[in-house]
Amino acid sequence: MKNKEFSPQRKDRIKIIRGMLQGIILLVILRIIIRAIFTFSVYKPYNSDIVSKDRKGGFIAVSYFGVDRTGDDTLISTEALEKQIKALNDNGYVTITQKDILDYYTKGKVLPEKSLFLLFEDGRIDTAMFSQKILEKYNYKATMLTYADKFGKKDSKFLMPKDLLKLKDSSYWELGTNGYRLEYINVFDKDSNYLGKLDSIQFSKLSSKINRKYNHYLMDYIRDEQGIPMESYEEMKQRINKDYEILSNIYNKEVGYMPTLYAIMHSNTGKFGTNDKVSEVNEKWIKDLFSMNFNREGYSLNLSNSSIYDLTRVQPQAYWSTNHLLMRIWDDTKKDIGFVVGDEEKASKFKEIKGQAEFVDDKIILTSLPKEKGLIKLLNSESYKDINISVRLKGNVIGCQSIYLRCNEDGSNSIGVQLINNTVNVIESSNGDKKIIYSLNLNPKNKDEKIDIKKPGNKKVYITLIGKKLTLAIDEKKIVEDLKVSNESEGSIYLQSAWGEYGYSQRNIADDVYDGIFQGLKVTNINNKVLYDSSLKGMEAITYNIKSSFNKIVNWFIKNL
Repeated sequence: MKNKEFSPQRKDRIKIIRGMLQGIILLVILRIIIRAIFTFSVYKPYNSDIVSKDRKGGFIAVSYFGVDRTGDDTLISTEALEKQIKALNDNGYVTITQKDILDYYTKGKVLPEKSLFLLFEDGRIDTAMFSQKILEKYNYKATMLTYADKFGKKDSKFLMPKDLLKLKDSSYWELGTNGYRLEYINVFDKDSNYLGKLDSIQFSKLSSKINRKYNHYLMDYIRDEQGIPMESYEEMKQRINKDYEILSNIYNKEVGYMPTLYAIMHSNTGKFGTNDKVSEVNEKWIKDLFSMNFNREGYSLNLSNSSIYDLTRVQPQAYWSTNHLLMRIWDDTKKDIGFVVGDEEKASKFKEIKGQAEFVDDKIILTSLPKEKGLIKLLNSESYKDINISVRLKGNVIGCQSIYLRCNEDGSNSIGVQLINNTVNVIESSNGDKKIIYSLNLNPKNKDEKIDIKKPGNKKVYITLIGKKLTLAIDEKKIVEDLKVSNESEGSIYLQSAWGEYGYSQRNIADDVYDGIFQGLKVTNINNKVLYDSSLKGMEAITYNIKSSFNKIVNWFIKNL
């Protein structure tokens, strides 16, 4: 009987192979770090030939919370960031500087027709590291915003003054500030328990339990659980004065000057705080210390009649598709924009009716119009009648993703399976009259709980439609069998995404665009003949799996070295 234990020679070979693999991975990581740290080019300002003939167009401002190689629920991945920056660049957007904005409002300067002001907030090291080469590649300049209190804490996650000066020297960055601190006051949890004041670390740890009822440190009086101020007007004024005084002292000492751009965290009120008296104190300091202030979030467009102290920016969320950002900009500016398609061969299988679709790997990302729908039709599906469908729906829970079967050209007759706000509906339309013939809340135990708009969805849906009977399963569990339907006509397959509501968001984000994500869509007839299949096959699947596995290994090394 052969010995099943490894021989010493085999063990040595495994060690050698493992060492070689580790060496290759380390070299790749080293290359990534070197490319991120060292700059080999210089930013070139936009050409004066592209300047618009008038000042009416204004400029858009896009601001990111931060960048990470893989991304998370707050930080955008480098891949997603590059796709968005490339799309803006492809649409002819050029970056403008703080001086351009100042001259636009104070000297009547005319800007390029497609002017972009780019910001990155919170002053994270990984933001600078992973976005630097993207800025260089597309010749874009950005402003890095920081909190002054991070300088004294020597937190390794955040840029220190020497780092900021190096960024500035690279020519691709300008400096701005979010203020002295990121702290929260008048905080309540979801059970209405008063938590008081929390710093950013405490807030992050408790974020899943915190209600939207809170405020930023400079936005209001500090109040008790009854909402009664715990400080007098003079005490409030002294508290806020102290923040700005410390802010100014730190930047002048550590950086050598006070940034001219401020992005207050953040009122979105048209004032400089949620309380009039607090707003007055903030306003005095803002206008004394800064040349401009980004005071609002939600809209990208700033026009000549905007106040330089009440500027607005759009803050792309980590889960936004590229077309999501472009759709928001299109809605704000009303200018033609080129959306991304992705794999054009896969896109050719569908007819786009509303919204915009991007075909990426095995996913169809269907972006809705603002406060409206996205709708595409599977071409040559007009004669489909008895079919099986499987698909994974990965759009966020708050929103609507639908699959329509046996649908006629105008949609007046169809059978639809809809996943909306964690509820599944089967809807039959007859001559335009819609009727829900089945409905199930997929989270009945917590049906009254508010769902955050950023919560990702992930439901595998199986549909079988034969004659007058529909069977539906979710995540391998059959939820309805042989449901009776009336429509027996042949018809097409449509996919739809739809904005349903603004939804709950801890940060009060108002977003009226929705990305439906249909992954691995497969359509077969009752004889299991494949009619359509978006899954990866052949060399495409091999390449995707190799790339995915390698990225996981590299990411593990980066996080654990």
